[in-house]
Amino acid sequence: MTKTSAGNFFEDFRLGQIIRHATPRTMTTGDVALYTGLFGARFAVQSSDAFAKAIGYPVAPLDDLLVFHVVFGKTVPDVSLNAVANLGYAGMQFLAPVYPGDTLAATSEVIGLKENANRKTGIVYVRTRGTRQDGTAVLEYVRWVMVRKRDEAAPAPGDHVPRLPAAVEPRLLGDGCPTLDAGAYDLALSGSPYRFGDYEIGEKVDHVDGITVEEAEHQTATRLYQNTARIHFDQFSAAQSRFGRRLIYGGHVISLARAISFNGLGNAFHIAAINGGRHVAPLFAGATVFAWSEVLAKSELPGRSDVGALRIRTVATKDRPCADFPYRAGDDYDPSVLLDLDYWALIPH
Repeated sequence: MTKTSAGNFFEDFRLGQIIRHATPRTMTTGDVALYTGLFGARFAVQSSDAFAKAIGYPVAPLDDLLVFHVVFGKTVPDVSLNAVANLGYAGMQFLAPVYPGDTLAATSEVIGLKENANRKTGIVYVRTRGTRQDGTAVLEYVRWVMVRKRDEAAPAPGDHVPRLPAAVEPRLLGDGCPTLDAGAYDLALSGSPYRFGDYEIGEKVDHVDGITVEEAEHQTATRLYQNTARIHFDQFSAAQSRFGRRLIYGGHVISLARAISFNGLGNAFHIAAINGGRHVAPLFAGATVFAWSEVLAKSELPGRSDVGALRIRTVATKDRPCADFPYRAGDDYDPSVLLDLDYWALIPH
């Protein structure tokens, strides 16, 4: 008998299984400071209590992606400790703001299972909900992950691929943002003169700046979220993998791209939903990340005149500036592309 856990393998999951994840996490301004130090995001609403209070928040909320990463990190020991790769996301909604002092917890339901043809791995689909201490849901999303089997001969635990939404409907957006005093939104202090009406569908923005990733930074960030996936930390084991080195957590690329996007989308302060995301290629320390974005759609929010929603595709690249907006080469992604992220962001009128 052993008191340690090797995590769940593909054959350990069951359709309809409910998993309550350890460990609840109380978020503090220390977490916010470390996250800022790692990524350098400059959105004014999340940076300044005074700015946030002036437009209608009680204090500055946590960065939406910090909330996502912490909730995601709770799920790793149970869902993806034995993962080969995290494959994608769908239907992600930020349902309520999170503030310093709030405690986050997570629960997941297994909604799909599909064994791969090689019988060495399978795809696990889970719907995860993050809640704060009073039970309020703050985040909900679906992700799917390729997980190793413990025993290749073990029968598949199920065979069901769930139908997932192509995008979150605009009518469902906005719960994570209180009604704001848009007139008090100071464009000089926010760092960008552009509001909802200044963006056009089809417009592309090269965010210009690049960030080189260091080994210690990506490990520190992943520890911040209490994400225990071995591939991000254990060089002894990683040296025996096909890459031969530690793999950077895919969410690290999302946060880098979001921080870089401030230059051009500085007032798109709140991620209301993520329609879908794909980690196109792995990233390793020493590479430099660049990003560009395209406005895919615009939407007014029912009953609200303070903010509108931009549907944005942000593409992150490795070691390639984005002046020419690299994306696809025929049916395949350009070799430089790391991330293809489709999301709704709120921006003041």
